Amino acid sequence: MSASPTRRDLDPEQVRRYLTVSLGPTAEVAGCGPLAGGGFAAVWWVRLTDGRDVVLKVGPPPHVPLLRYERDMIGAEARYLRLVAARAPAVPVPSLLHHGRHPELGDWLLTARLPGRTLADLTRAGADVGPLRAEFGRALAALHVVTGDRYGYDGGRAAAATWGDAYTAMVDGLLADAADWAVPLPAPATRIRELVARHAAVLDVVRRPVLVHFDGWAGNVLAVDGPDGTPRLSGLVDGERHLWADPLLDLVSPLLFRRAEDEPDDPLVRAYRTVAPFAWNAGVRRRLGLYRLHLYLLMTVEMPSRGITAASEAGRVARLAELLDAELADLGRPAPGPVSE
Repeated sequence: MSASPTRRDLDPEQVRRYLTVSLGPTAEVAGCGPLAGGGFAAVWWVRLTDGRDVVLKVGPPPHVPLLRYERDMIGAEARYLRLVAARAPAVPVPSLLHHGRHPELGDWLLTARLPGRTLADLTRAGADVGPLRAEFGRALAALHVVTGDRYGYDGGRAAAATWGDAYTAMVDGLLADAADWAVPLPAPATRIRELVARHAAVLDVVRRPVLVHFDGWAGNVLAVDGPDGTPRLSGLVDGERHLWADPLLDLVSPLLFRRAEDEPDDPLVRAYRTVAPFAWNAGVRRRLGLYRLHLYLLMTVEMPSRGITAASEAGRVARLAELLDAELADLGRPAPGPVSE
C-alpha cells in the first residue's frame, strides 16, 4: 500500500512520550512496534514493563487535509468506546485507557490490546470461520440495541433528523470531497444525487437511529482459539467511523465486494437475522444497494488523501470503478416490487 499522508511516522522514542503523557512517568515501555492495517492513523502495539499490552493510535498531523467526515476521528473512536462499554457491554471492544489532545502530539488514543488474530488472517489460512462470522453477526445485533436521537455522524459532521436526509448529506459530503480532490467518478455528481433523491422514500422507512460500527471488514474482527480449537470472537476494533443509522448499513462492510441479499445463508447474515429479523423485500434490497454505493464512493474518494493513485494500485481503482458503476446501474432500474415497506 502507498504511504498515506494522514498516517504519522512514529519512532519508539515518540511512542514512549505518548505513553508518559497518557499514563504518567512511571509507565515504562519494554517493547513496541507498528501494527498493520488501514492508512488513516498510526497504530502501534506497546508492551509495558508491568506486563500490560496496549495499543497506541495517533491521528493525522493537523496540517494534513482530510475528508469532511474524517474530522475528529480519534475523538469519535473515544466516544464510541465509551458508548459501547456503557450501553452494549456484551460487544467486545478494547478498554479505553486515555484519549489525549496536545498542541504538538496531536490527537491520540491509548487502549488495552485485545488478543487474537484477524478474521482476514484466519480466512487466508483456511480456518473454519463460519462460527466466528456467526458470532460477529450476533455482536452487531447487540450493538444495534444502542439508539440515538439523530441520524448520521456526531461532532458537527453530516447529520439530520431523518435517515434519508442524513444519508443524502453524507453522500453530498463525499461528492464535495471528490470535487476538491479532482477524483474521477463513473457518473456525474448530478446523476448520483438524482438517484439518491429518487430513493429517499426507501430510506425514510427507517425510524430508529442505531449505533453502527460501519467498518466491519475482516481486518477489524479479532478471534482467539476456543477450547475445541474453533476461532471465537475476541474483539471488534476500529470504531472511529461509527455513526447513527439504519442497522442494515452494518451488513455491507462485513461482506465487502459482495451482496448480502445474494448470500442469505452466510453465517453472519443468518445469525444476525435470528436476533434482528427482517424480510428480503424490495425496500431492503434497495437500501443495501444505496449503502454499497456510499461505501464504494467513500473508498474511491479517499484514495488521493491516502496517497493512492491509478499507477500505485491500478487493481483497486479499476475494481471500485466497476462496482460503483454496477450499483449506479442497478439503482437506475425500476424496482421489482414495492420498495416502501
